[in-house]
Amino acid sequence: MIKTYFNKHTDAKPLSVFRVFFGCMMFISMVRFWSNGWIDKLYIKPTFFFSYSGFEWVKPLGTFTYIIFLICAIASLLVAIGYKYRLAIIVFFLSFTYIELMDKTTYLNHYYFITVLSFLLIFLPANARFSVDAFLRKKQYNEVPRWTLDSLKLLVAIVYFYAGLAKLNTDWLFRAMPLKIWLPSKYDLPIIGSNLMQQDWFYYAMSWGGAIYDLTIPFLLIYRKTRLLAFLLVLFFHIFTRVLFPIGMFPYIMIVSSLLFFDASIHTKIMYWIKKVTCITATKLEEVKKYQYPNSVKKITTCVVIILFMVQLLFPWRYLLYPGELFWTEEGYRFSWRVMLMEKAGAANFKIVDSLSNTSFYVDNADFLTSFQEKQMSFQPDFILEYAHYLGDHFASQGHQNIQVYVDSYVALNGRMSQPYINSRIDLYSLKESVFHKDWILPFTSDIKIKGL
Repeated sequence: MIKTYFNKHTDAKPLSVFRVFFGCMMFISMVRFWSNGWIDKLYIKPTFFFSYSGFEWVKPLGTFTYIIFLICAIASLLVAIGYKYRLAIIVFFLSFTYIELMDKTTYLNHYYFITVLSFLLIFLPANARFSVDAFLRKKQYNEVPRWTLDSLKLLVAIVYFYAGLAKLNTDWLFRAMPLKIWLPSKYDLPIIGSNLMQQDWFYYAMSWGGAIYDLTIPFLLIYRKTRLLAFLLVLFFHIFTRVLFPIGMFPYIMIVSSLLFFDASIHTKIMYWIKKVTCITATKLEEVKKYQYPNSVKKITTCVVIILFMVQLLFPWRYLLYPGELFWTEEGYRFSWRVMLMEKAGAANFKIVDSLSNTSFYVDNADFLTSFQEKQMSFQPDFILEYAHYLGDHFASQGHQNIQVYVDSYVALNGRMSQPYINSRIDLYSLKESVFHKDWILPFTSDIKIKGL
């Protein structure tokens, strides 16, 4: 049965259209990042960068960081037009992932989504037709293996469904948090700002509606009879959230991704529209019925894709291995499609102590971190530990001896009163980052129940 499925083929147009839109959106993203001055603000001006465990060697390259963004932008354009596609998507994946890994402070779920998506695209024949590659080889393929298109649909479905499962908690459903904190600030929106955004019932409607949308939209898109309704819901949901929240290109990526579920006839019309807008003249190419993976790479490709999805399905559940409240400790929180689930604010004052003389002094975080970095550091334990080590190393290099680093830390979660976060009696400089539970995080005094993910 599995072998039969992997031998089935489907129309190549949806995959080609997705490639064009994906490449164009990524190019716009790079230009947008550059033009807004974010490269300088986030990767040039800071003196310290928070690293992902195992990727401490990935750092910004000073002014050469602009070259990484330039390479990524050029690669995304080549992906869009389908020229040297395989090389282009590999370069895009590597450059974009490098950008993502340079500073953990800038982590966003949709950056991770683009990384996973671009990795998957490496193994898909997205240049089978409607590409410069097809023009140069003077032939294009009418059909591609069905699993190549289904894999993209599955990835989109995982993102939605897991995001919905993550919303099945008492804070989101029964306290309307954190929307009750965020939405009142949108009072200046025309019509709805001064009315709906100030109503308590509206916060709950948005919370429940968001959870139901995420959990059901993959199935509505799969089912032919509800597909058009689902697409209209996708348009409304993502445009509305884009108006409410500054979440970059993510809404547009999800809108384009929903087109994958439509029949090839829709994509034929989209191709015609693209040709008309770009003034591309039709070129007669040899039509080959089916794209076939070379036998030498077919098994490797399918195995890599299967492993990728096994990781995506299982990795978000790793939080079950840790004790304590996930939103509080954030152990197993990232890379799990948990989107905009919490509002945390913290304050962290670091004390440098000479263990022999018992003399001490406090650190001004502004001397080492940008305001954005300090904000993110103040409520994330792995950030706090890494920063403590940076401070210890810094002052050791300045001639201080017998260094210990302590922190007085307070955090507020989803509208609750702030409470002590990190054990202030623990010398953080003596600790090492690991995958094991951080028992130096103080217990959460409240309770969040009904966790679906």
